[in-house]
Amino acid sequence: MKQSEVKNLSVAELEQKLIELKNTYSGMKMAHAISPIENPLTIRTTRRAIARIESELTRRKLQ
Repeated sequence: MKQSEVKNLSVAELEQKLIELKNTYSGMKMAHAISPIENPLTIRTTRRAIARIESELTRRKLQ
């Protein structure tokens, strides 16, 4: 998820997407701990998407 996509979403959509991504991330971490997943770079991209969304939510709350 790119920063431009994050900026176009509403606060409710961002919060929903954040919950969804956190669940996906924890599932990938568990699966990777048990046996290596096919593409471990998806873990990094998911973690970065979570950080982008959290940053945008923080920025909007401060304004």
